[in-house]
Amino acid sequence: METSNKRKALGKGLEQLFNSEQLNFDSLDAIEQEIVETANSNDIKEINLEDIRSNPYQPRTFFEPEALQELAESIKQHGVLEPIIVKKSIHGYELVAGERRTKASKIAGKKTIPAIIKDFTEQEMMDIAILENIQREDLSAIELAEGFQKYIENTGLTQEEIAVRFGKSRSYITNLLGLLNLPKTVRDQINTKEISPSHARVLSKLNDVNLINDLAVRIVKDDLSVRELEKICSIETMPKRQPIIREKNRPYIYNSYENLLRDKLGVKVQISKNKILIPFDSDADLSRIFEILNVELDED
Repeated sequence: METSNKRKALGKGLEQLFNSEQLNFDSLDAIEQEIVETANSNDIKEINLEDIRSNPYQPRTFFEPEALQELAESIKQHGVLEPIIVKKSIHGYELVAGERRTKASKIAGKKTIPAIIKDFTEQEMMDIAILENIQREDLSAIELAEGFQKYIENTGLTQEEIAVRFGKSRSYITNLLGLLNLPKTVRDQINTKEISPSHARVLSKLNDVNLINDLAVRIVKDDLSVRELEKICSIETMPKRQPIIREKNRPYIYNSYENLLRDKLGVKVQISKNKILIPFDSDADLSRIFEILNVELDED
């Protein structure tokens, strides 16, 4: 009965969208449009901005300050023209759509924001986080790659299944995830647009970290084109990556325990050598995990 009520709260149209093997729309617009158009005045509530947390699966980590300031000025004059969409959590709300409006409202000095509250599963929250950003040019390739990587870790889907679900080619997903093998300094340069995604894909084929770093410097300093970079890389020889060494004699039941914890916490938990490793990517994500575990910090 509880599941039935949640699906009813989500809406039949959205349920069909999420349950299909492939998400046949390019962005979050289809989801937002249906929710906003079917909402009545009673569905829109003013909620406290301080009670809202970002979608834990949101890949975007950088927001252009000038663009946020412009939106904040507009909100000061005209208010928030379209409500954000949130999901009720144990303490407050998790943001589903409207991250820029939320951040800009805080800059504008607002205390509350109009919102529509809907029920979403963890799977749907991950779908939305990817869909919200997949077609936006200002999202860096690294941020998107990290979003897909987290999606794979939390769902257990293969790269091919991910490609089908989001209407991308298998090679697109593989090349994108390959960027995560680059050194952090180079990933940072991709995030700041110093190095283009096309240059990054060429660098990601290399295995020599020093060579990758040297070429990244040359790309910026000498303004190397992608063709020039490809020509340089074609004459270089690099060592192979070391294979991943898996733990031997690992009890099979650990897989079941990891899957249970993954479904509960929404992150890829690892059990190994009498330890349970629970990863988190931000303070907000850590707070979310503690809320699910029903652990409260005693501040006395």
